[in-house]
Amino acid sequence: MARSKYDLIVIGSGPAGESAAINAAKHGKRVALISDRERVGGNCTHLGTIPSKALRHYVRQVMQFRSNPLLREFANLNKPSFPEIMRHADRVIDEQVYLRGNYYEKNDVEVIQGHAEFQDAHTIKLGKKGPILHADYFIIATGSRPYRPENVDFTHPRLFDSDKILTLDHSPKKVTVIGAGVIGCEYASIFGGLGCKVELINPAESLLSFLDWEISDALSYHLKDIGVRSRHNEEYEKIEYRDDSVITHLKSGKKIKSEIILWANGRAGNSDGMGLDKLGIEPNKRGQLHVNERYQTSVENIFAAGDIIGWPSLASASYDQGRAASNAIFSPEEFVAIDRVASGIYTIPEISTLGKTEQELTAEKIPYEVGKAFFSNTARGQITGELVGMLKIIFHFETLEILGIHCFGDQASEIVHIGQAIMEQDGQANTMKYFLNTTFNYPTMAEAYRIAALDGLNRVF
Repeated sequence: MARSKYDLIVIGSGPAGESAAINAAKHGKRVALISDRERVGGNCTHLGTIPSKALRHYVRQVMQFRSNPLLREFANLNKPSFPEIMRHADRVIDEQVYLRGNYYEKNDVEVIQGHAEFQDAHTIKLGKKGPILHADYFIIATGSRPYRPENVDFTHPRLFDSDKILTLDHSPKKVTVIGAGVIGCEYASIFGGLGCKVELINPAESLLSFLDWEISDALSYHLKDIGVRSRHNEEYEKIEYRDDSVITHLKSGKKIKSEIILWANGRAGNSDGMGLDKLGIEPNKRGQLHVNERYQTSVENIFAAGDIIGWPSLASASYDQGRAASNAIFSPEEFVAIDRVASGIYTIPEISTLGKTEQELTAEKIPYEVGKAFFSNTARGQITGELVGMLKIIFHFETLEILGIHCFGDQASEIVHIGQAIMEQDGQANTMKYFLNTTFNYPTMAEAYRIAALDGLNRVF
C-alpha cells in the first residue's frame, strides 16, 4: 500500500530517475518512484541503450567470426538472423531489470506503477482511478522516445523507428535509414554488419559533423566498407508504400527502393499527458523541459533530469544529472554540475570523444598540436586482430595541456576514460607528459596513450 506523502517523488525509472531516487533515499528521505511500465528500467533498458548495444555486440561478434580464417567456415554455417540475435539481447534486458529492482528494494525506494499527472505543484494522480500522492519535491525523469512526425505512417509494417525495430521478425536484405545522427549511424552499422545493403540519408555534408573531422571521415570509410552508402545533403520528402517494398522520395528527386525504412530523425521528450500546463511549465516543440543550472524547472519544487531536458541525451550523463538534481534539493554542498561528458557512439567500430575538436580550436585561434596512435601499431591490436582504429590527443602547443581526446575503434568508449581522468586534473597534472611518466601494462590498448604522447611531443620538441 503506497504512502500518500513523500519527501520526493521521482517520475521515471530510467538512469536519471534511478540515481535521483536512490541518492535521496541514501540521504534518509522518504522516496517514491513512479514507473509507467510494469518493469523498471525505463526506455534505456527496454528500448534504447541496453537492447541496441547488446544487439550491436552480437552483430560485431558475427563480423569477427567471418573475418577470422579459423572461424569463418563456422560463421557461414551458423548465420544468425536478426530475431535470433535480438533474443540474446532480451536476456540482458531481463538481467538489468532484476538488478535495478534489487537496488530500489535495498534502498527502501517505493516503486509504484502508473502514469503520473500533476494536479498541482505538490500533488500527482496515477491514472483516472489511481491513488493521489503528495510530495515536497518532484524530479521528472521520463526520458524520450523517437520523434514521429504526423505525415509519416508508423503503423505500416515496413516502416520502423528505433523502438519498433526491436520487433523486426526477419533479416532484411536492404534498409533505408532516414536520419544520420547517432542512432541512425549506429543502426546503419548494425544492419551493415549483418550483411544488409544500407542507404543512409544524411541532410548534412558529413556524418556526425560535431565529431573531429578525422573521426567523422574514418566512420564514413568503415561504414562504406560494410555496405552502407551515405547520401549526404539529401532530405526526405515522402514515402511510397508497395506490397513488396517501400520507396523513399528525396527532395532532390531521387528515389530509393528498400525492404524496410528505419526512421531515425531525432527524439522527443516524454512530457505529454503529465498536466504540466496546470503548473505553467511549457515544454519546447520536441517535448523537452527547460531547467536552470541546478536542474530546477520554472516551478520551485519541481526538477528535471535526463533525456527530458535534452543535451547530452546519454545514459551516462543521465545518471549523473539525476544524482545532481537530488543533491540540489537535499544536499546542496554535494551538488556538482554535469558540464563535460565523454560521448560514446556505438557504431561498428565504436567512437568516443571528449573536449575540443581541431575545427573548434582552429576557429578559436588556439595553438595546438596532435599526437596519434594507430591500433594497428600496438601489440595488443596485433594479437587480437583489432587493427582498425586510432587514438588522437589534441594538446596546447605551449603548455602541453590536453584539450581533446578522440578515439575510434575497438573499446574506444573504455579507452577515452583514461584521458578523461587526466583532463580533470589541475595544473601540470593535466599535460601530455603524464603519459610519458606513467607505466602502462604491456600489451594493452591503454598503451596507445604513451604512443600518442610520444608522437605528439616529437612535433613540438
